Amino acid sequence: MKKKIIPLRSAQWFGRQDIYGFLYRSWTKNRGIPHDQFDGRPVIGICNTYSELVPCNTHFRVLAEHVKAGVLEAGGFPLEFPVMSLGETLLRPTAMLYRNLASMDVEESLRANPIDGTVLLVGCDKTTPSLLMGASSVDLPTIAVSGGPMLSGKYRGTDIGSGTNLWSMSEELRAGKITLDEFHEAESCMHRSHGHCMTMGTASTMASMVEALGIGMPGNAAYPAVDARRNVLARMAGRRIVELVKQKVTISQILTKQAFENAIRANAAIGGSTNAVIHLIAIARRLGVVLTLSDWDRLGRGVHTLVNLMPNGKYLMEDFCYAGGLPTVLRELGEADFLNKDAITVNGKTIWENNQDAPCHNRDVIFPFKKPFKKNTGIAVLRGNLCPGGAIIKPSAATPKLMKHRGRAVVFKNIEDFHKRIDDPQLDIDAQCVMVLQNCGPKGYPGMAEVGNMPLPPKLLKKGVTDMVRISDARMSGTAYGTVILHMVPEAAAGGLLALVQNGDMIELDVAKRKLELLVSPEEIAQRKKAWKEPKPPLDRGYWKLYFDHVLQADQGADLDFLVGKSGAFVPRDNH
Repeated sequence: MKKKIIPLRSAQWFGRQDIYGFLYRSWTKNRGIPHDQFDGRPVIGICNTYSELVPCNTHFRVLAEHVKAGVLEAGGFPLEFPVMSLGETLLRPTAMLYRNLASMDVEESLRANPIDGTVLLVGCDKTTPSLLMGASSVDLPTIAVSGGPMLSGKYRGTDIGSGTNLWSMSEELRAGKITLDEFHEAESCMHRSHGHCMTMGTASTMASMVEALGIGMPGNAAYPAVDARRNVLARMAGRRIVELVKQKVTISQILTKQAFENAIRANAAIGGSTNAVIHLIAIARRLGVVLTLSDWDRLGRGVHTLVNLMPNGKYLMEDFCYAGGLPTVLRELGEADFLNKDAITVNGKTIWENNQDAPCHNRDVIFPFKKPFKKNTGIAVLRGNLCPGGAIIKPSAATPKLMKHRGRAVVFKNIEDFHKRIDDPQLDIDAQCVMVLQNCGPKGYPGMAEVGNMPLPPKLLKKGVTDMVRISDARMSGTAYGTVILHMVPEAAAGGLLALVQNGDMIELDVAKRKLELLVSPEEIAQRKKAWKEPKPPLDRGYWKLYFDHVLQADQGADLDFLVGKSGAFVPRDNH
């Protein structure tokens, strides 16, 4: 019996021998496409987030050409298209506000066009989850190619890392330890090549997640943006996506629960960004994969940080690459029995087949699992009356002595209130206090900006204080550090108890017991609740209103409620 051949999705455009086929092919030929490109070859959409407004992604035109070359070499038909590009560096109020909008752009672009498979070009923080979310909703064969980190920053003979040293040098400037001229000089030394942040911030973390999930090619995480091997990786992805289309291997067959479990443990081992928690949950929910905060807490237990990179350590992504990169980390996890070894990846091999022989070239950068850089540092999920839906802390970036703490709350109503008061020498605050920031969650900011790592008061910096417990419903940059509790659920703007915290309240933190409590009587809380008023939408029109009305809380990935779940790659009706 002959096996039934299922025609390519693109054949419903280009394979027709009627007036509509004429139209689809003829208009596409207007730039010199030969007729044989329409002979049943897989059409590969190259989803490009190139933008001069996103410094991390400014080399993507070149990267796209290498993907195209690979597609052509494998007998495919590449068609590049743009989607909304999100850069945390310039975009206000925060790129996170637009992550879901960009995912809609990707989803609708893939579904509405004659595309059989796609290569996603991702780089700056939110481009990775937004493109993966959109592609997951359509469920075509998919490969993600990250743009790669920039070269290490070099300042007066010292390595400096994007974000991490920005925070530390900003604190030094505010404390009067460096001059404004020195601050300006460092600007030119920190970012000196194409690429995203070269610390283990959110961009590097998400590039690592792409590789750990198996949706990217081996080596995706660490090759620098300007390394020729990054272009080779893009070219090989172009070749491989054609084979995935022929084999009908879709994104949902790669992004399984086992793949997400691997990524969570890899995140712990690299000391990755807390933002990965929200992004991976959002991606999983697009696919119908059940992934919760409890999974993050469970899977992170017993996993150690192996990578000595900023913001948790000393080195940068370039050093990580030369030391062996993520393959070395995955091998260490596998040997410690913390890896689902049979998870399939886009190159056709299992995650273990790809990484079981990975060498380590520098044990100062990548530590062995049995002698880790930091012990038991997986993302911890806190619960209590302040956060019944959960909150998270990154132990690898925190101060150990503050992981169990009790202190007096100093409350900031919003980020404007914080900026207005934090530098005031008369601010009633000491090192034992707990800094509390309200109304910076998904609805409250809106968009859940990276303001959770509140800078410390100059009056305490000058006394040598380097860390304090900080609590908010916001996010923090993956390049940041400190004893910072984030993603409070429910957020203040949704009526969470965080909104009712007042100056002088006592707050108790115990990370080992996964507890965060506001030590105020239920009667007093009930009285405060009566006086609380729900905030109004920041804008009563457009996407901002759509976002405010439909955004979910952080524990559900901060996605829009109507985007959860996939609708598939059905072909829309003819437009004629």
